[in-house]
Formats: sequence, C-alpha cells, structure tokens
Amino acid sequence: MANPSAPQRPRIGLLGTGPWAARTHAPALAAHEGVEFAGVWGRRPEAAAELAAASGTRAYEDLDVLLAECDAVAVALPPDVQAAVAARAARAGCHLLLDKPLATTVAAAREVAEAADGAGVASVVFCTLRFAPETARWIEERRAEGGWYLGEARWLGSLYASGSESPYAASPWRREKGGLWDVGPHVLSVLLPVLGDVTSLTAARGPEDTHHLVLRHASGASSTATLTLSAPPAAAGAAITLHGAAGRSDLPPWNGAVEAYGHAVDALLAAARTGTPHPCDARFALRLTELLTEAEARAAGH
Repeated sequence: MANPSAPQRPRIGLLGTGPWAARTHAPALAAHEGVEFAGVWGRRPEAAAELAAASGTRAYEDLDVLLAECDAVAVALPPDVQAAVAARAARAGCHLLLDKPLATTVAAAREVAEAADGAGVASVVFCTLRFAPETARWIEERRAEGGWYLGEARWLGSLYASGSESPYAASPWRREKGGLWDVGPHVLSVLLPVLGDVTSLTAARGPEDTHHLVLRHASGASSTATLTLSAPPAAAGAAITLHGAAGRSDLPPWNGAVEAYGHAVDALLAAARTGTPHPCDARFALRLTELLTEAEARAAGH
C-alpha cells in the first residue's frame, strides 16, 4: 500500500545477529543514505549489543518495542524463525526485507505472504542475484530477449568440505537442509523470471547433500540444476547458462553481497512508496518454498 506520508528516511531495524547479519545486513544498512538504521534485535541480547555498537546504532531487548519504533525491518534469522518473526512484524505495520529461504515449510511461508498482504506492507526477499547490478541486468535482458530452449545451472558450494573455515558451516538449518534450500533459491530466482514458472519437476539425490533437479517451465523451456554445499573446494563454483534462439548466454560474475543488499533496500523503499509489489517479494518466496518442498519430497521418493 502506498504511503505518501512516509518519512523521508524510514527507520529500519535489523533482526538477527549471526555472521550473515554482521557481514552483509548491518554494513549495508549503516551505509545506506536512504534509511535510518534504527537498531538491532537478536535472540541473544549480548550479541545484539555487540553488533549495534559496531554499527553505530542501539540494541533492543524487546522485539515489540523495536517494531513499534520502525517503519521496516531487515530479517537475518534462520528461515523458520524468520517466518514467525516476519509475520509478527508485518502485523505491526513494518515493511519486510527478508532473507532466503523465506521458510522451510509451505505453511510458514504462506503465513508471511498473507500477513504482508493483510497489513498492506511491502516485502522484498534478498535473492542476491536479483539485486547485484551485473546479474540483475543480465536476468532482465535475457527475460526480454526470450526464445530460450534450455537452462543449465550448477551451484557447487564447499561449505562442508574438509578444511572449510566458513562461519556459515555452523548454521544448524543449513546442515539440516543442505544446498537444495540454501543455494536452490538463488538458482530458481534466476530461472523463473527468464523461463517462466515451473509447471513440473523431478529431483534425485547425489553424493552427500547434492540434489539434481529437472524442471519444465511455462514457456516450454526446460532446465536442470545441481545444488550442493559439500563439493570439494577445487570443484566449487556457480554457473547458469541459457541456450536458445539467441545462442548461448552465461550468467556474469557479480561483486559480493553488500552492494546487492543496498539495492534490495532501494527496492523495498520503492515498493513501500509506490504500492507496486516487487517481483521478488514474499509471494515469490512462497512459490520458491513450494518448489523446494516438492523437490525435497521427490528426491526422497515420496
């Protein structure tokens, strides 16, 4: 819902204090000239205090107080914690800058989408490739070009490879859900806007947490995706290639997440100001959750 009386610099609070919040959300919010970084709330008050101090803002121990004092929230919490908190924030009238995956159950994702719709608040889900300038431009150009016959995606992370020192390896939800749920949203966030919604899919397990997906799209194109967090470091990397009437096109490299997150903030501000939903909103994230849930079940033979 458009809000002509919205403040010039909306107040945005950060919910979450983990490595992703500290490395991406907080620096981007602190540097963004279009918002006031109003504060940090976390499930561990001492971590919220530390991150707030490092970011030049204040810590909140009471989530409802932060929600009452903010126009929007940025959520950096595990997906099923995120879902409940985001629905609560929407009902409190806060616009939502969410992380992927939105949730790991369809019911939880639907609750967020319906809460946002019911409250008339804007939502944007931070699928990095939709907001990094290099990849966002490529997605839009390929969508406009059309005529694609086949998509091929590989996202081979080495988070759980021997010797990995990534702070994200300690994430319980990533350990439980693997690459399908962690990097799957990135791949789907590229394939769907270019090739159309998925009309049918199948999936199979590979080594460790690896999943192989075969997708049929509304445009008539098909695509494949291989997703894992357990690849050997020498094999790690991400690539998406399209084949069609225009020939072959490869997803370009992008320059980190902090700049992209700043553009996601811009997108949320625009959606809140105009009342026009962003294509990568909570409804889109609900659709991703539906597809990932189906892929997980099919790979398990259900």
